[in-house]
This record gives sequence, C-alpha cells and structure tokens, in this order.
Amino acid sequence: MSLDSLQEFIAAIDAMGELVRIAHPVRARLELCEIANRCSKLPGGGPALLFEHVILDNGARSAFPVGINLFGSMARMSLALGVERLDEHGARITELLNLKVPDGFVAKLGLLPRVLELSKFPPRVKGGAPLCQEVVWRGDEIDLDQIPVITCWPEDGGPYITLTAVVSKDPVRGIRNVGMYRVQKLDKRTVAMHWQRHKTGAEHFREMAARGEMMPVCIVVGADPASVFSASAPLPPAVDEFIFAGFLRRQPVHLTRAVSCDLEVPAAAEL
Repeated sequence: MSLDSLQEFIAAIDAMGELVRIAHPVRARLELCEIANRCSKLPGGGPALLFEHVILDNGARSAFPVGINLFGSMARMSLALGVERLDEHGARITELLNLKVPDGFVAKLGLLPRVLELSKFPPRVKGGAPLCQEVVWRGDEIDLDQIPVITCWPEDGGPYITLTAVVSKDPVRGIRNVGMYRVQKLDKRTVAMHWQRHKTGAEHFREMAARGEMMPVCIVVGADPASVFSASAPLPPAVDEFIFAGFLRRQPVHLTRAVSCDLEVPAAAEL
C-alpha cells in the first residue's frame, strides 16, 4: 500500500490500533514533548500520538493538531514504507549498493534491471491547485505564531520544527537535495536553519553566498511518509531524495511548484 499523504498515514496508523488521540488541552511549550518523551520510551516504541487540543504560546488554542512518534515502532515504519517487514527494503537497497560491474557486454546488460529500478519512479509534477497550497499566507498575513511549533526543553533557544524536509538545489549541477534539518522559529515571520557544515544544504548555501546570491529554499512539514523518511536518509549528494522515495514506495512522489520560487515540493504536504 502506498500512502500519498500524512493524513493517509495517520488514518492507517489509527486503523491498525497504534494511534492515541489526546483531546485534553496540552501546551506546545514543554508539555507536549514531555508526554511524547515518556511515550516513546515504552516497550516497542509506544503508540503514535495525535494531540487534538494544542495550546499555543499566547494561550490560544491551535487550529492545527500535532502528530508525534508516528514513526516510533517497527510496525509503523513498515507501514510508512509499504512493506510487511523493513528487511524487504534493506535487501533491495543492499543489492543496489553492492553493484559490481562485471566483465563482458552480456553480463553488463544483466545489471540494467537493477540499476533502472532506482530510476523507474521519478517524481511527477502535478498541475492544478495542490493540497499544500489550499491556504497561502503572503506579506503581513504570515504569522508563524499560529503554528504549534514545539519547545522541547526548558533551556532550548526557542521553538523548533524538528521533522522537516528542506528542499534546495545545487547551483552548479542543478541536482535537488532534500534534507532533514532543525528549524528554529525566531519570530512570527522569521526562522533560522540549523544545518551542520558537512550537510548538502549547507554546501549549497556556501556556494551561493560566495556568488553573492540569495538561496531559494523550501521547508516542508508533513509530507508523505516515504518522502519524510528519505529526507533523513544518508544518501549520496547525487541521489535525489524524491527519486529514492519513489523507489521505496514503488510509485512516483507527486510534486508541485512552490509559490515563492522555482523549487518543487510534495503536492500533498501539510505545510
């Protein structure tokens, strides 16, 4: 089964009996993360949690629920990647990584099916009005205070978005990168990217800064589960994470052009 959105993933977790819905008011600052911290340390990873009544830092109720620990068990990870057991993907990936070019033309032809499997499901760009752009904030409408970004620890620098898919593009080769980087909310219109020096996104930034150019970037929250996982995977810089997600799903990831730049993002992403 291929899951095309976060909401499909949550519904499937609910159907398998591994989702706990929390209707009681819980603050995005410290409380939510403390509950999740205890739950995720239960045997087997604990249940997935859906907080339906989240209190923002200003005391108001958030219009958005918060899902956490969604990937926290082997059963949910297998569900996310569309397999009965994660070893199924492990075997496919190992087979790809262990490619050794044999001698002889006929023997080389035998490699083609294995090589082509990775490129069989390239992402597809959808036209029309995508789900991720049903609501668009521009200019003074932008208010990140309305989004329930969690503060995890008392001495943290602020609220952090922790499960991102950050999209950028190599300014020289044009190869897309999707990385999972922590993003700190500084105020209602500003965030700070936290990427280590060795990360591909950081390399793109350095290259563009050296040329005196602004770097286009998209921060995606709540994509389909295979794309979320692929953003965290330690892939070589030349491998497009959305192609890898398609390889895992055995179906293409559907993308759409971003509102503010030429990058492409998962069409059914939440934010």
